[in-house]
Amino acid sequence: MWLSKEIASGNKKQEVSHLGEVTKADNKNVAVQGDREYRDLPTVCPFGIVSVPQIGSKAVVIPIDDGFAFSGVISDGTSLEPGELMLYSAGGASIVLKNSGKVLINGNEVT
Repeated sequence: MWLSKEIASGNKKQEVSHLGEVTKADNKNVAVQGDREYRDLPTVCPFGIVSVPQIGSKAVVIPIDDGFAFSGVISDGTSLEPGELMLYSAGGASIVLKNSGKVLINGNEVT
């Protein structure tokens, strides 16, 4: 009886996000090892931004309709103020948009 009611009500187990470590990444898919292994994950990024995470990055995996997706990495705690933005690469290049209106490229202010 209980099982029939559960099936009829359409109750589904709600998936939650997971944390893990990036174990493989290329320009198409990401693999993450967390509470289990997540393979061939598509990457979710804001429009106009594309990135491939570094192996070993702390990753966030989110549920989507047909499985899971890689949604990004956990920030390493930069010295940004609220409202500021930084783009950076693994090689050390960076662009910082400051609240003051200044733009820093590789730490140098540009005008």
